[in-house]
Amino acid sequence: MLRRPLLAAARSTRCRQLIEHAPFASALIERFVAGQNLAEALPAISALAQDRLVTLDHLGEDVTDAETAEDTVQAYTQLLAELDRTGLAERVEVSVKLSALGQALPQDGERIALANARRICAAAQDAGTTVTLDMEDHTTTDSTLDIHAKLRADYPWVGAVVQSYLRRTEQDCRDLAAAGARVRLCKGAYDEPASVAYRNQQDVDRSYVRCARVLMQGSAYPMIATHDPRLIGITQALAVESGRGLEDFEFQMLYGVRDTEQRRLAAAGNRMRVYVPYGQEWYGYYMRRIAERPANLAFFLRSLVTRG
Repeated sequence: MLRRPLLAAARSTRCRQLIEHAPFASALIERFVAGQNLAEALPAISALAQDRLVTLDHLGEDVTDAETAEDTVQAYTQLLAELDRTGLAERVEVSVKLSALGQALPQDGERIALANARRICAAAQDAGTTVTLDMEDHTTTDSTLDIHAKLRADYPWVGAVVQSYLRRTEQDCRDLAAAGARVRLCKGAYDEPASVAYRNQQDVDRSYVRCARVLMQGSAYPMIATHDPRLIGITQALAVESGRGLEDFEFQMLYGVRDTEQRRLAAAGNRMRVYVPYGQEWYGYYMRRIAERPANLAFFLRSLVTRG
């Protein structure tokens, strides 16, 4: 019931200003964001990489000018150079939102985003790691998958993200599995209309299982992004059924969510990757995390009381 107003708040300039300047803001950042810059985030990244894999998101989205998109490219190239320098690139990759690279620019947005993504991919290849393209709301899906296909012509390791709440995703999984792509399967975190998305949680979960089965049975490398114990168990069974070993797929979870379970899965021999965001543009990301789980909202409300 709270999901829609919370997602609306994620796009509200007024709500953003109120929360970002509130005295409790630092507590919110610490829970789900590794730091406001790379120097702050590196200790958390290094610690996680001891027993888990990591994907890094330099926060930012919905860029409306070419200069800001260029700043994002520079931030990623610097990040990748630092991963190379510190020896972390073997266990740490990066996640990129194409809207932060200029995808939504009114003139040649897709072309600019593709060119910027190529630069990041080249830097990742030089560092010895990989890139995954994050998925955003449904209006960007075709563009994002088209850019993904073009990038894979030169960088076949580039990953894509699909969202099980979209009605189209099962077919997208078939296409990506046939192409042998790296695919992160998540539920989805945007407010989508019923015409394109399942609105009932049970329908989203059923779609998730169907999509996971397609990925496991195909030639894709599945990246199972969920915190749901039931879905984790189901995908493990699908992996066995499909003849996959522990090295043939991975689990992914968010930084700050179910850390004990992350450690347990890693200790059992699973490939366990943590999605770690950092940067000053944390507000939209944080609000979507609240909308996803009531427990996150409870944490937010406690922060209001104890830090307000």
